[in-house]
Amino acid sequence: MNAQTDVRERSPLALAILDTLVHRIGKDEQAARPHDWLAATIFTVRNEIIERWMETTKATHAAGAKRVYYLSLEFLIGRLLRDTLANWEKREAIAEALGQLGVSLPELEEIEPDAALGNGGLGRLAACFMESLATLDVPAYGYGIRYVNGMFRQRIDDGWQTELPETWLAHGNPWEFERRESAYFVGFGGEVTGNEQGHVHWKPAEAVEATAVDTPVVGWRGKRVNTLRLWTAISLDPLKLDAFNRGDFQAALADQLRAETLVRVLYPNDSTAAGQELRLRQEYFFSSASIQDIVRRHVQYFGDIRTLPDKAAIQLNDTHPAVSVAELMRLLIDHHDLGFDEAWGITQRTFGYTNHTLLPEALESWPLPLFERLLPRHMQLVYAINAKLLRDLRRQPGVDDRAIAAVSLIDEGGERRVRMANLAFAGSHSVNGVAALHTQLMKSTVFADLHRVFPDRINNKTNGITPRRWLQECNPGLTALIREAIGDAFLDGADALTALAPFAQDAAFTERFAAIKRSNKVALAEHLKEAMGLRIDPDALFDVQIKRIHEYKRQLLNIIETVALYDQIRSHPEREWTPRVKLFAGKAASSYHNARLIIKLANDVARRINSDPSIGGLLKVAFVPNYNVSLAEKMVPAADLSEQISTAGMEASGTGNMKFALNGALTIGTLDGANIEIKDHVGDENIVIFGLTADEVAAKRAGGYDPRAVIEGSAELSQAVNAIASGVFSPDDPARYRGLMAGLYDHDWFMVAADFDSYAAAQRDVDARWSDTAGWRRATVLNVANMGWFSSDRTIAEYAREIWGVM
Repeated sequence: MNAQTDVRERSPLALAILDTLVHRIGKDEQAARPHDWLAATIFTVRNEIIERWMETTKATHAAGAKRVYYLSLEFLIGRLLRDTLANWEKREAIAEALGQLGVSLPELEEIEPDAALGNGGLGRLAACFMESLATLDVPAYGYGIRYVNGMFRQRIDDGWQTELPETWLAHGNPWEFERRESAYFVGFGGEVTGNEQGHVHWKPAEAVEATAVDTPVVGWRGKRVNTLRLWTAISLDPLKLDAFNRGDFQAALADQLRAETLVRVLYPNDSTAAGQELRLRQEYFFSSASIQDIVRRHVQYFGDIRTLPDKAAIQLNDTHPAVSVAELMRLLIDHHDLGFDEAWGITQRTFGYTNHTLLPEALESWPLPLFERLLPRHMQLVYAINAKLLRDLRRQPGVDDRAIAAVSLIDEGGERRVRMANLAFAGSHSVNGVAALHTQLMKSTVFADLHRVFPDRINNKTNGITPRRWLQECNPGLTALIREAIGDAFLDGADALTALAPFAQDAAFTERFAAIKRSNKVALAEHLKEAMGLRIDPDALFDVQIKRIHEYKRQLLNIIETVALYDQIRSHPEREWTPRVKLFAGKAASSYHNARLIIKLANDVARRINSDPSIGGLLKVAFVPNYNVSLAEKMVPAADLSEQISTAGMEASGTGNMKFALNGALTIGTLDGANIEIKDHVGDENIVIFGLTADEVAAKRAGGYDPRAVIEGSAELSQAVNAIASGVFSPDDPARYRGLMAGLYDHDWFMVAADFDSYAAAQRDVDARWSDTAGWRRATVLNVANMGWFSSDRTIAEYAREIWGVM
């Protein structure tokens, strides 16, 4: 902390922070700890934001404007203080005021916890979208769950992932506002009854109360403040006093514990029946509360429920909130007395659905008995929707039983299950993919039959990222250099970055650009030294793969090639090897055995390579624990090479690829997801593409692919695989990776072996590019210059015009 200034020199803003510290936090400046100063600063900033929040809300009401409602199980918003101050254009003023109080704003920003409201790209995309909605002055609410512990805090113990509770709420959350007046009854189980007039009544066997907690979302330059509304759960009877008085304390608190469990953890382990039930309960809990809130607001301000599609656009972020389709139908029919056909028309015109995956296991479905037991009224409505869908389909010429089975909301093959993706598709007027290739594959694979029935429903909206957080805030040095070169226009419209392209030929500029990159690498190296005790050379090539650990994302391919490179460096010390630092980070789902094993392998490989003096420090490897937004903000600006190496046809889009390129890293990747569009924008010569295409992957799978022959035909690959399988990197347990490597020989579904030689050759091409300093620098500048199209402002503008009808 800095030295304090004389009291007489303190500004009104400094005095406001001090007043908040005393009267809101209850501390004087001598006794205040850093988290006290953090809370006092946030509360002071929040006071100004509240006024703008109310102004924009009132203006929306007065104009009778249509609102967007974005439903997502994840919102990976990260730390909010720096983001809010930057968008509010108050960072310098707050920093100066705190300095007068002897407090460092950067130090406060570092101790703010990341909100544990998400895990990966899905949640980070939702956060970018919320910020862009406010930036573009689109009235919007985000809806999700206020998780107490979120996913988990990842610790690495002896190379293994250990999951610990994420305690982000330990000191409270000064950004949030509890809205006790916005509380809704959410029921489960019970029975459904009807009368002769056709009225249906659902009497749940149990219920919780969903209460809203709001967080303001500030757009760029404070143009609009929108609302992120998260739901917390309380029991209707939090303490059964009779049981308590009997001494049965567990029974007395059982209902409250059951309610709290709904909002405790993101993505509970669903490998058990209890875990599956909890996840379905969570999804219905937040969907029901959100739809009830939307309907209540519409009726309050507009009266006629029939005008809902004119005033509300509800976007489903993947299948997690898909039960909202049935919930809206329930409210329209059971509470607003609409007929089925009219209710269905309103529902379809209100909803849009974004698909994020082509993986069948990620297209959620629920065992029919579980769904019917928890949501009996919704099961009736799903059957009714399905009946209408299939009857309408049957009237079309050329429809056979196979097409009927594929379109049905009920999967009849084996265990009967409710298909949530089909429900979301049928209940929406728009279904979008998130990259051009992904959208095309949706039409030809998972939704092929639904696409034939509804040929105009699927459309593409390629993902984007907010340049405020992912350039201006995380890379202030580069932002300042760009402003000096081309002015400030890019701050308000990222497309203006194209003006930077001519500077790629300017040696003086590219040298300054490279110096900023190196300073970011030095900062990351210092962080890793402090956090992990790891020493890395900032002049080495920083090769980074940070994302959720999954076999289709192919961290395993990267690790195997690292082992092969290690062998080559030892075998050929006479060659001019490019010094490399290989950095991995990401979390594995707690029940995903192979993903957890891949983390252990990365750590075992790192331990062996980093302790081997024979390679002269030419290669370092690290798995950085507890990947989150704040860690990404350190790693992205420091990366030289961005690993985007998923099996072609399996990554919907990716947004990490955009963040890295925007900060001057070259991409090494397959023609998958948004990599294809990045290639089109930055130019073939400024990206490194390798491997099979999506069509080639499909052809190999269909044509009897023999991975054993591929492995045995590649000397580098077979040597690396055999070393891993035989226990070279796991002497304490030589059999540890035998099964993982055997999977490559037996089926290699993710085409690790098939793409290895191409990947290894691409990495040697990267080495050659790195040795051409001028060429590398030119390519990095051109990446930044051509990434403006990938702003989430562009994505949201497309949604707003083409799906929601609000621009």
